[in-house]
Amino acid sequence: MTTTAPRGTGTAVPGRGTGTDTSGRAAIAARTLRTDRWWLQPLLTAVALVLFIVYSTLRAFENAYYVAEPYISPFYSPCLTTTCAGDTFPKLFTGPAWISPAIYILIVPLGFRLTCYYYRKAYYRSFWLSPPACAVAEPHRRYTGEARLPLLGQNLHRYFFYLGLIFNVILTYDAVLAFRNGQGAWGHMGLGTLVLVANAILLWLYSLSCHSCRHIVGGRLNSFSRHPLRYRFWTAVSSLNARHMTFAWISLFGVAFADFYVRLVATGTIPDLRFF
Repeated sequence: MTTTAPRGTGTAVPGRGTGTDTSGRAAIAARTLRTDRWWLQPLLTAVALVLFIVYSTLRAFENAYYVAEPYISPFYSPCLTTTCAGDTFPKLFTGPAWISPAIYILIVPLGFRLTCYYYRKAYYRSFWLSPPACAVAEPHRRYTGEARLPLLGQNLHRYFFYLGLIFNVILTYDAVLAFRNGQGAWGHMGLGTLVLVANAILLWLYSLSCHSCRHIVGGRLNSFSRHPLRYRFWTAVSSLNARHMTFAWISLFGVAFADFYVRLVATGTIPDLRFF
């Protein structure tokens, strides 16, 4: 006669494998039972992020070809030091000539993206394999979360968000100035103008779709009916938030392309296509 142990006691039922009738986990030796190409997405993510890091690093240390009047590269705006070329933003301090202005500037946008909720998922999976994909075991023995260094710094995301909004305003200002010609007269529009305008719009979409923005707009409310205006803003931001991943990638390559275009014009590699 076969006996059956009570459910949840941890004793396996004779004739059955370890599964839902036990209190322990299923004994699966394989790292994953998935048969699809689950490794492709984290691989492509890692390649894309590495390419951006390499390009932005090279451009930051190049310290040249970032102004082609009336355009300025978003990597070098706001041009804070007196060693900056161009005249698109007040020079706030005298920095050492050997330090590229982009080094100061990229701290905020890179910090904002590094602590972004979506990018955390992207580079945790692609670089740390934590985990590399759903239903795939990670190689780490333990998980300490984001309560210790260095991941404790992820809590700075909201403050980087505030600073990032300032940079968005400045890049929008640069896009407006791109409607002037090299002599400062209004009425100019070239391909570079459209590139800088598109870059500013994409950065606003990425920022406003941020999870922190959604919480700032509609968080800590017990009743939306008592705050109809904030509810409207929360609804709009929530709609953008659903596309946050898309905006994150498009704006990332958008800002790199804007810098690349300005460099091509500044070096004389291509002429700026003028519409009027």
